[in-house]
Amino acid sequence: MNILFAASEAVPYAASGGLADVVGSLPKKICAKGHDCRIVIPLYKTIGEEFRKEMTQITTITVDVSWRKQYCGIFTAEKNGIVYYFIDNEYYFARDGLYGFYDDCERFVFFSRAVLEMLRHIDFKPDIINANDWQTALIPVYYNVYYKYQQGYDQIKNIFTIHNIEYQGRYGREVLNELMGIPLYHANLLEYDGYINMMKGAVETADMITTVSPSYAWEILDPWFAHGLDRILVTKQYKLKGILNGIDYDVFDPEKDKQIAANYSAKNIEGKAACKNALITRLGLDDGDEPIIGIVTRFVGHKGIDLIRCVIEEIVHIGFKFAVLGSGEKIYEDFFREMAARHPGRISANIGFIPELSRQIYAGADMFLMPSQSEPCGLAQMISMRYGTIPIVRETGGLRDSVRDNGGENGNGFTFKTYNANDMLDAVKRAKKCYDDQQEWSELVERSMKCDYSWSTSADLYIETYKEILSK
Repeated sequence: MNILFAASEAVPYAASGGLADVVGSLPKKICAKGHDCRIVIPLYKTIGEEFRKEMTQITTITVDVSWRKQYCGIFTAEKNGIVYYFIDNEYYFARDGLYGFYDDCERFVFFSRAVLEMLRHIDFKPDIINANDWQTALIPVYYNVYYKYQQGYDQIKNIFTIHNIEYQGRYGREVLNELMGIPLYHANLLEYDGYINMMKGAVETADMITTVSPSYAWEILDPWFAHGLDRILVTKQYKLKGILNGIDYDVFDPEKDKQIAANYSAKNIEGKAACKNALITRLGLDDGDEPIIGIVTRFVGHKGIDLIRCVIEEIVHIGFKFAVLGSGEKIYEDFFREMAARHPGRISANIGFIPELSRQIYAGADMFLMPSQSEPCGLAQMISMRYGTIPIVRETGGLRDSVRDNGGENGNGFTFKTYNANDMLDAVKRAKKCYDDQQEWSELVERSMKCDYSWSTSADLYIETYKEILSK
């Protein structure tokens, strides 16, 4: 099969979150299983010169953005055995950052149309186009409106993957004619609750809708999680499927990771103690064997930081230390700064994102806290288990699908159900009780490290899904 992944970011070229990790990792595994999977992203200004030197230009074309005709350069490069395509337009993409601009709608209207126009000029015809999140949601819409019956475009199937339903690409009705160039008689594909909703258009027109975990697939049918899209998704359940994301085991490997103090594995865990001591030294935490809770996250409401605010001092008083890394809303940044000042040696707050420190927290902490209000998939809990750091999570989305409570069979972490600070505190206390039993804790760490959350299993499920669609 030939599969084209269309996304707004992909490692190693451009990344702002988990989407880039997924798009940069999953196609590698699909290719390793005998298929031709390629990736197309915008050519952002932030893509460095060392990458640009490896690119070759295929051609230049013009792309319709409603009544405008815009320049589009098409570049290609091969990285880690994967062919990447890059859509170039400096007016849209030569900016400091990926998103958050006043004309994001126009930028990704252009990109979606350019991806389809690109197919006329490359030596690759996809059987499947897998679009990801709202930035590429117009690809299945444009395909159905303009390209489906054109020569060279026949028999292409479209999959749309929802990574985070909160961001839907909602704009005023004027963009339909002014930017998208979609006839009014097709307006019903995109209209929703008085707006033009790009994600809704993809839900209507894609052959299959996937999400990043099985639990998230049924959660988004509930108004609590769906941010308004539940009504249309309920009518499209027949083509909705959840596939749990994975992590790149070549990138996250405690046996070979050069950014941590000592290497170790599930068979020989000794190096983890050295990683803990190095983390204590780097962050200025108190010496001693008390358990360290790691937190590496964006400081936003749905990550459950309000629960941490309620009980963090009690957690410290029962014998925990905290290693915190992240940035986001100022109220949460200030909270962690205040806690670090109030409890020196017990809480270390590191505001920002420092990649090597995140690895050192994954390796050096004993537990990893993720009390999310919602979490489509989550990768941090999988990374922490890979490094033998036991996750404490709320049962939602991909956290529910990947972490099993230690009170049950084959437990690999600690979970709590309700979005309640006392329930989270109870899970933390159970983790502390287990930690104090050296034999039980060692067995739990070994079990968690042996869990397989590599992309191999997920890739098999995606390939099955592609074959299912092509057979219809």
